[in-house]
Amino acid sequence: MFEFLVLIAALASLVAAIAYVHSMFKGKTNPNRVTWLMWTVAPFTATFASLYSGATWAVVPVFMSGLSPLLILLASFLNKRAYWKLSAFDYACGALSALAVVLWYITENPNVAIIFAIFSDALAAAPTLRKAWRNPESEFSWPFLVGVFSPMTSFLVTPTWAFSDIAFPAYLVLINILLVFSMSKRK
Repeated sequence: MFEFLVLIAALASLVAAIAYVHSMFKGKTNPNRVTWLMWTVAPFTATFASLYSGATWAVVPVFMSGLSPLLILLASFLNKRAYWKLSAFDYACGALSALAVVLWYITENPNVAIIFAIFSDALAAAPTLRKAWRNPESEFSWPFLVGVFSPMTSFLVTPTWAFSDIAFPAYLVLINILLVFSMSKRK
């Protein structure tokens, strides 16, 4: 039964990504490509590591947390009005995020992979957190609100409560709360 909730949450994530893309094309949202690229790579890394460790339904929200950013990233290249200014800070966060993924590849340990994926994703979030704090109207909060609740479904379907099943979803809940808070702050 709880698997049905996971699928509903996955659908909500997809709808939220489409809403973000729509907001982008209306010129209301300005994505940071470094963040969205790494938000694609890190969850996919965690997904594969979790599957390698035996995770089942609990990995669906983690997978969706990579697929949705991939759709947003790809759409950002199609939107001529999309604008973002990348700074040295953005590139440094992206490079450190990529390094975390490479370090996992070297270790070949799924739990280490998940730790590095969390670290990588958090570094990738830094530029968007900073942008949302400084310019909250440049972001669309609905996908991040869904991002708070969708990963919680992992806790409903995990059979073992193993680190590989719950670590990345728990991180996703926390980072999305921070992002929503940053976007709700108005100067």
